[in-house]
Amino acid sequence: MITLGRLSVAGVSRFPMPQIFHRSTNTISKVSLFGALLFIVAVAGISWKVYRSPWMTEALVAKEQPIPFSHEHHVGALGIDCRFCHTSVEDAPFAGMPATKTCMGCHSRIWIDSPMLEPVRQSARTGEPIRWVRVHDVPDFAVFDHSAHVAGGVGCSTCHGRIDAMPLTWQTSSLHMRWCLDCHRQPQRHIRPRAQVFDMAWSPPPASDGPDAAAAPAHLMDCNTCHR
Repeated sequence: MITLGRLSVAGVSRFPMPQIFHRSTNTISKVSLFGALLFIVAVAGISWKVYRSPWMTEALVAKEQPIPFSHEHHVGALGIDCRFCHTSVEDAPFAGMPATKTCMGCHSRIWIDSPMLEPVRQSARTGEPIRWVRVHDVPDFAVFDHSAHVAGGVGCSTCHGRIDAMPLTWQTSSLHMRWCLDCHRQPQRHIRPRAQVFDMAWSPPPASDGPDAAAAPAHLMDCNTCHR
């Protein structure tokens, strides 16, 4: 074989090549790959937790309103029915907000000089409606019909929680699609007698006495039921 210097014609050195990387490099590489994988999993897990946290969903966060209206006082203590203020909840997709004259029906006689209620009196004088801040804000691409749920026997507290115990109003659930589907998959867990829809203290009977578990109606799981 003809050689040129230290290299053979085949291009292979006659002498062993020096080791460029230390032997510990193999261990470092394995640890680095495992660490990178662990980091990706940790970031994904933290992102999922943040996505479902009140910081993103605003669940359990009371929003500032023009008037600090207390459901605990009006519903829990005074026993005012939901439909007194939310007049369209049984007949329309939206529950509706009370007109100023509904508030003034009482507050033209009681607490007439309360500074807290000045926005109500100003609204009555000017005709400008009170600008309430929406608490339960379903995305525009999702359709939610209050009248359909009320007619089906879904109680107010199923979605809104024990609002009769809230001094200020907040949402109690995430309003994520997964939350909706949990109910749609097994609606029998949430359906109550029609007469008990507005009863905040109602609780389902024991499983042995309640309706038998059954498959949800097919249309409840169709995409176009909520996305139209």
